[in-house]
Amino acid sequence: MDRLLQATAPLLAEAFTLWGSPTTWLEVAGFVLSVWMVGCNMRVNPLGWPLAIASSLLYALLFVHSKLYGEASLQLFFVAVAGWGWWQWLRGHGADGGELKVHRLSPRQRLGAALATLAAWPALALLLARYTNSDVPWLDALPTVASITGQFLLGRKLIENWAVWLAVNLVSVVLFGAKALWLTVLLYAVFALLSIAGWRMWSRLEGHADANH
Repeated sequence: MDRLLQATAPLLAEAFTLWGSPTTWLEVAGFVLSVWMVGCNMRVNPLGWPLAIASSLLYALLFVHSKLYGEASLQLFFVAVAGWGWWQWLRGHGADGGELKVHRLSPRQRLGAALATLAAWPALALLLARYTNSDVPWLDALPTVASITGQFLLGRKLIENWAVWLAVNLVSVVLFGAKALWLTVLLYAVFALLSIAGWRMWSRLEGHADANH
């Protein structure tokens, strides 16, 4: 890991100062790619998935540097799941065997997703507290496990992914503020607004699809 950080040292150089804290080129690049990615997701454009891979790799390095190990591990998970999501959007099928379209979870599925996320939160927080030097294990763990839920919902074009991302983004603003990653705080504040917009856009897409049947 030390060698990796040394090799990427140029990216960790200061680009500018934001609210009294240095902002690295790594954070700037991750910011740009992430906003582009969410814009593609809102429009159900598969280009969002390769952008997710690139931005996740950049943020994994940034979070390791900031000792946010849960978030760093999450980014590597995102890289793997992005490949699956990319395939789902290009080749996946719905429950009826037809093309995968924007749709919703059933009430039972929503409850199951919520309970699974809440159960995983303390499990990850305790692991981070015990096996890493994280100073915010509980705050780090919550958006980490919720993001896993959101990523799977996004991959299957489920509208509820936007509600999950809204919650993740709001908690992440607090988390990254605690680490003085101010550009990333701004990014997740923008993400929160885009989550609301994406929720509305996908709801309209679902309505159009239902009207065509």
